[in-house]
Amino acid sequence: DVHLKESGGGSVQAGGSLRLSCEFSGSPELRACMAWFRQAPGKEREGVADIDSDGTTQYNYNISAKGRFTISKDSTQDMLYLQMNSLNPEDTAMYYCAADRFCNGGSLLVVNRIEARDFRYWGQGTQVTVSS
Repeated sequence: DVHLKESGGGSVQAGGSLRLSCEFSGSPELRACMAWFRQAPGKEREGVADIDSDGTTQYNYNISAKGRFTISKDSTQDMLYLQMNSLNPEDTAMYYCAADRFCNGGSLLVVNRIEARDFRYWGQGTQVTVSS
């Protein structure tokens, strides 16, 4: 089993920064791929970024995550992070940490697939609110 717990959300003004943290525990095999998702009211949950056991990262280009957000993992501390810079009101959402065995849904033919249906383990979420 895998357990995930997010922290670090809050309220910031546009242009500000936040760093989200996710404390994880459980089988390393079951959490070889770890990711951040977000869900705004009335919208579907969308992938932000993921990182595999080798440290390879992927970002959702549709939300301009790369260049503004940085996903990282500290395995010595069992922590996953999401550094978010240049925040804007469209980034307001509940942010979730997720984990599963594989990135890209386990496919070797696909890249940059960060989809909620591919992840089995989830945290409870942390709210991020960006005001203009």
